[in-house]
Amino acid sequence: MPRTVVESVWFDESVQAWIFAVRAYRRWQQRCPYCQKRCPRYDNGAGRRRWRALDVGSAQAFVEADAPRVSCGEHGIVVAAVPWARHDAGHTRAFDDQVAWLVRRTSKSAVAYLLRVTWRTVGAIVTRVVADADKAAGDRLAGVTRIGIDEVSYKRGHKYLTVVVDHDTGRLLWIAEGRDKKTLAKFFDTLGEDRCAKITLVSADGADWIADMVGLRCPNAKLCMDPFHVVVWVQHALDLVRRQVWNTLRRTKGHSEQARAVARSRFALWRNPEDLTDRQKAKLDWIEQTNRPLFHAYLLKEQLRQVFAPGGAERITRLDLWLDDAAASDLEPFIELARKMHRYRDDIANSLTHKLSNGRVEALNTKIRLLTRIAFGFKSPTALIALVRLHLCGYELDLPGRT
Repeated sequence: MPRTVVESVWFDESVQAWIFAVRAYRRWQQRCPYCQKRCPRYDNGAGRRRWRALDVGSAQAFVEADAPRVSCGEHGIVVAAVPWARHDAGHTRAFDDQVAWLVRRTSKSAVAYLLRVTWRTVGAIVTRVVADADKAAGDRLAGVTRIGIDEVSYKRGHKYLTVVVDHDTGRLLWIAEGRDKKTLAKFFDTLGEDRCAKITLVSADGADWIADMVGLRCPNAKLCMDPFHVVVWVQHALDLVRRQVWNTLRRTKGHSEQARAVARSRFALWRNPEDLTDRQKAKLDWIEQTNRPLFHAYLLKEQLRQVFAPGGAERITRLDLWLDDAAASDLEPFIELARKMHRYRDDIANSLTHKLSNGRVEALNTKIRLLTRIAFGFKSPTALIALVRLHLCGYELDLPGRT
């Protein structure tokens, strides 16, 4: 504990713990916890109080000291700062840092059991440590030019978090509760008008609330449509065609076997050709011979995959040709899809030109879901956001006493 004098030590039988009576160096006494200025003493506050410290062997340890209040001209009457603990904390800095280091390597429940604190206490400690780490990291938004934006569900009932990732570093830049224009506007407000103008590329799915805010707040940014979501759209259109064919066959007398075969062809139609089993290849051959509309839909799906295959400017030409073919296919789901994709044509072309997708963001979202499952869910997003930032913002944390 820096800037601290240990006055006495004893073992308290009533709580079965070591007690360290301490005081801060004189020049570090009577300081405001917010601005660190020396202030006049107001009163004795809570008198003597204790802070949980690192264990001594298998026994708990506490730091005991006076907790006077000071009168700060800027922040009013507050409890004086102490060098061994963060403001409003019931634990020393070393204890907080140990908890945060452990949380990055195991579950909160395991940390709570090991250190004999509650699950909620672990969450509060993580929030404090992350706030300090954020201050120490300085301006984490400086130099950002390529970002990815997405949402991730953290709880049933349409509870979402908006996530912003730096494509150049892979770090989580910003996370907040909600998934709408108002939520995303908070990020751009934090970023500032000058730095918003320096954003050149933004990857996202087809959400209008993202596209509208990017167009409004980032005048020099190009929106890149995530290819994965486009492929999901075409797979959905293919499945709609398969269902239409199945419904027609099952209502036609004498075609029940064919209807059953079409119903079981879903995975053969979805899988990439190089991953097909012999049985699935045979099923596709049967579809080609017996049901041309469904096979046409399958070919359109494969042609779109070629649009996103590695290549150069010819991929944009393939995209335009595919849109024309889908619009003239006589397959209603693909005609609707072509109309939808025409609205996002420039965004898809940007993704092909700059080779930017939401892959980094989706990978980070998977980690967020994993953290949520390990913790068995969160009632409030505040603790989850702190935990996510602790793991994914790139903060440097070490065990107390190590350099």
